[in-house]
Amino acid sequence: MVLRNLDLDTLRTLVIAHDLGGYAQAAERLGRTPSAISLQMKRLQQDLDIPLFRKSGRGLALTEAGETTLAYARRMLALNDELMDTMHGATLAGLIRIGCPQDFSPILPGVLSHFATLYPRMQVELHIEGNAALADSLEKQQLDLALVIGQADRAAAVTIGELKLVWIASTLFTPPGDQPLPIAVLGPQCAFRKRAIQQLEEITRSYRIAATSPSLNGLWAAVLGGLGITARTALGLPADLICGPSLFGLPALGGMPVTLHRNPHATGPVIDRFSTLLTSALTLALQQSGKPRNRLRLLREA
Repeated sequence: MVLRNLDLDTLRTLVIAHDLGGYAQAAERLGRTPSAISLQMKRLQQDLDIPLFRKSGRGLALTEAGETTLAYARRMLALNDELMDTMHGATLAGLIRIGCPQDFSPILPGVLSHFATLYPRMQVELHIEGNAALADSLEKQQLDLALVIGQADRAAAVTIGELKLVWIASTLFTPPGDQPLPIAVLGPQCAFRKRAIQQLEEITRSYRIAATSPSLNGLWAAVLGGLGITARTALGLPADLICGPSLFGLPALGGMPVTLHRNPHATGPVIDRFSTLLTSALTLALQQSGKPRNRLRLLREA
């Protein structure tokens, strides 16, 4: 059997066509004709000597071999792109302005470390702010890239995932029987605060704001101290806290979209790479956020 080298451009076309949903969309993205895209896919199929596509309604879907090829294509392209970034990134210098809320700060060290390896001469300006403030700053072109909770109606927003919201309390917290429920919250513009109050009011559950803080660290201190229960994501949850979507029989909070906002004037491989690193880290964090890490974090429904 004579082995042939696969063309990376063809593999990239396969990934783009799959992710965008068809040859026409890939052709528009790549500046080619749909027939040219189709020809590339036929050649790839011939090179591998196995069917990669099957009829699905009016379109095409991947066979099992096609799914395997797609997975390998992603890995090969990731290695190729990282090698190119490493070789060329060492000579690039400049400033990149990134924003994210406090909730995502735990994922930043890994992203920043990887980015610094690829682009050692780039300067990173990091903004940790509220979600609305981040979206506003990007629209004013004060940021190049922002990871935001909610704000999906903004022009620059691209939804990349969903956060499941949970009620969070100290292991020592006991909700009062017929008294207003004490809650700990951030400021009035906090989306989690608004969602919690909305859900409590919908079931006419009385509550009182027992503690407020302008920072997430302050909020965790209040909750750990047993001052009240709060509503948030399980990302970065401190030890000695319990959480659940219906903790103590409270109403489910649902979820919120996570959106990536990119300044239309911020282009180039540096922005592309940081966007990819951030999205990958967030996806992994979202997958792990629903898994309890110790017995104290097991759901306590009552």
